[in-house]
Amino acid sequence: QVQLVETGGGLVQAGGSLRLSCAASGRTFSSYYMGWFRQAPGKEREFVARISWSDDSTYYTDSVKGRFTISRDNAKNTVYLKMNSLKPEDTAVYYCAAKRIYIIKYEHWGQGTQVTVSS
Repeated sequence: QVQLVETGGGLVQAGGSLRLSCAASGRTFSSYYMGWFRQAPGKEREFVARISWSDDSTYYTDSVKGRFTISRDNAKNTVYLKMNSLKPEDTAVYYCAAKRIYIIKYEHWGQGTQVTVSS
């Protein structure tokens, strides 16, 4: 059974940085996309970034390009989201997710970690 566990959230001032981690277990993820999503209060969940476990290709939503970096560590089966130059509008619960490359919707989700950016 796939398990995704996020850590690293917290409270940070605007302009600061945080690194989120997502520890993945339960299967081999070589043919998976790993993604980060976020949901702010009163808003729908939105895509943030994703990485291909097989070829390391990445994709970001426009609002985080140049500020956030998604990466992975194969040895630790962990995906990271380094967030720099944080803004109050980045405040949200951040979720890690996983899906097989050929599947449209993300299949597995973590429990989420809160990120709060104060102005």
